[in-house]
Amino acid sequence: MRWAPPGFGGKRRSPEEIKREGWREQKVLVVSETDPRLTWPERELVRQLGDKLYGYRKEARHGRLDP
Repeated sequence: MRWAPPGFGGKRRSPEEIKREGWREQKVLVVSETDPRLTWPERELVRQLGDKLYGYRKEARHGRLDP
């Protein structure tokens, strides 16, 4: 019989499960701007929040004025 320490082996959680638990337990939201479940206005809101909190992405700065 083989023994593995906690965190090694067993069932690995999917990224969606980790995101769901992060929101429910820590109130941390992880969402992709390209998530197909979002409407265009929702994706735009995600992009604007990311820009405001973390700055513009390098590829997104082209054609924009710095705040």
